[in-house]
Amino acid sequence: MKRHLPNAITCLNLLCGCLALTNIFAGDLATGAWFVAAAAAADFADGLVARALRVSSAIGKDLDSLADMVSFGVVPGAILFHLLYKSMVSPEPGFHTLVGLAGYVPYVGFLVSIFSALRLAKFNNDTRQTTSFIGLPTPACTLVVASLPLILAYDQFGLHGVVLNPLVLLGLTVLLSGLLVAELPLFALKFKTLRWADNRRRFIFLLLAAGLLLALRAAAVPLVVLLYVLLSVPKTAARSGS
Repeated sequence: MKRHLPNAITCLNLLCGCLALTNIFAGDLATGAWFVAAAAAADFADGLVARALRVSSAIGKDLDSLADMVSFGVVPGAILFHLLYKSMVSPEPGFHTLVGLAGYVPYVGFLVSIFSALRLAKFNNDTRQTTSFIGLPTPACTLVVASLPLILAYDQFGLHGVVLNPLVLLGLTVLLSGLLVAELPLFALKFKTLRWADNRRRFIFLLLAAGLLLALRAAAVPLVVLLYVLLSVPKTAARSGS
């Protein structure tokens, strides 16, 4: 039972991804986004449990990637597809000229799905990523995308026009796709000890992220991921300098 517990949690991640998809294609993107959050929690927990129990297997590694491809590969592509379609069908002022492309533009959202697959394949075969990441992790990318329907559902900052701006959505799609496979070293939230000296960057990130989420809620998620990338810059600069 101990050996199979992390895999069971990974399967929960996969189930949440499937439930997210069913809600997204039913038009309920906000509920789908909440299932994405649950999938991300399960994805974090399976690794935590595996390390705590000191169990690992090749099957577990492959299962984790397959589950991630659904929850953090297909799902964000589906969300972007629906948001791009909505931005085409009901365009914001100034974007009516793009309506004629409504049958084609939404499919650009699935670029994120393609680059997520490349990211996961690269991760499984890159020995440099045992204690850190190179390129944006797929869960972080997906949380940015999943925050968009929640921002629309609970729009307390007047961001509706920004989120449904087709140029913003297309730009975000291209940016996230590039970050997924970029040669950009990023720290991992893996604690070997709880000492400040060993985890200063991680503690600073978690404290600032918690403050942003409390203040801005769903609108904070893109800022939290941006903060994650920026806090990794000193590490990247140090590597380049050495």
